[in-house]
Amino acid sequence: MIEHLDGAVIPTGFDVPVEPLRRAAHYTGEPGCIAEARAFAAHFVDQLRTEWCAAIDARADGEVMLVVSELVTNADRHSNGPYILELEGTDASVTVCVYDSSDALPLRFPKDPERIGRHGLEIVHALAAEVTAERVPVGKRVRAVVSFGS
Repeated sequence: MIEHLDGAVIPTGFDVPVEPLRRAAHYTGEPGCIAEARAFAAHFVDQLRTEWCAAIDARADGEVMLVVSELVTNADRHSNGPYILELEGTDASVTVCVYDSSDALPLRFPKDPERIGRHGLEIVHALAAEVTAERVPVGKRVRAVVSFGS
């Protein structure tokens, strides 16, 4: 960034992008899609490190991967069609959105260590600063915001 002060040019540090980094990918639900979505998210996080100089440690990286994995797995299992993974990020957070064709909103079950399965949304709520689910014209959108350094 450069400041202009009475005609003098003073460098003030690194230029930081103004717009968040945004990427989206479409998945058919065929075998391997969940792994592809995780690889897509890993590449996205690497881009944030490079383009935004984001200080994303291994823990935050793992949290993003787990949220992506849980939301994409839910879309894969509970919708009757393709789904879309949309990522938006800055140096402070990544927003993970998954759109699918089912209009049934996901259920968050109460904590129960004896229950086998159905812990996905519970995990997402534990990792994300914010989680929302809403119906959209194509089905539903589940959105989770993973913050860095909080």
